[in-house]
Amino acid sequence: MVYSYRLKLKHYFWIAVVLITVLSVVLPGRTQQNISFDSLFQTSTVSALAAGVYDGETTFKELKNYGNFGLGTVNALDGEMIGLDGKFYQVKSNGVAYTIPDSTKTSFAAVTFFKSEKVINLQGTMNYQQMQQSLERQLPTKNFPYAIRIQGTFPYLKVRSVGKQTPPYRPLVDVAKDQSIFELKNVRGTLVGFRTPNYMQGINVSGYHLHFITENRKTGGHLLDGKFQNVQVEIDAKSDIKIALPKTTQFEQADLEDDKAAEVNKIK
Repeated sequence: MVYSYRLKLKHYFWIAVVLITVLSVVLPGRTQQNISFDSLFQTSTVSALAAGVYDGETTFKELKNYGNFGLGTVNALDGEMIGLDGKFYQVKSNGVAYTIPDSTKTSFAAVTFFKSEKVINLQGTMNYQQMQQSLERQLPTKNFPYAIRIQGTFPYLKVRSVGKQTPPYRPLVDVAKDQSIFELKNVRGTLVGFRTPNYMQGINVSGYHLHFITENRKTGGHLLDGKFQNVQVEIDAKSDIKIALPKTTQFEQADLEDDKAAEVNKIK
């Protein structure tokens, strides 16, 4: 009887192994939390951030389940966040980049598993606005959000960061008046971000939103302006949007109806 029972256990064990193997085969291209390469995951909204909702519930350990690439900030609006190659960095108001601990929480972030679908070569020298205009002419469609990665040496970049806030929180447009601005020249690194359709304004920043991190991961920030010379741009269209709203009193009581998101575009 004992021998027969052991045989049955071994039989069921191998059935379980086979089922797990089959499931991993029939669900290709999936990552943790059933997220595909077409997914863009976002925690909170830019409207909430604009209104001063600077505390969220999502940890960076949880955020890594949804992407290895992206941007945002951390709780209390303590600097600019850059996600690249599975690692997340926080550029504080002193301009220094720090690795973000898994236990840290984010009040706003947009992340994805980046997979380059198209490479756009922009010839010549241009400023940030000209670069955007050149990209617009070459996008396959303007109806999808795009993850954007630009690597290389940049003649000039103007970036910013903001300092850690304390309650009661001021709206983002007021905080931006105290931002720290850094000018980088002939610097190697990566621009990370998104191009979001206008119809998503309020959910995210409409248009182009890019953060920079140097090759040595020492500094960076939110891109304000710059000069670009013979840059190569990789884009990745996203057709699956997932948004997790914070279940906090601060979010529940925020006034998100007065179009504060439009103010973000003025300071981006």
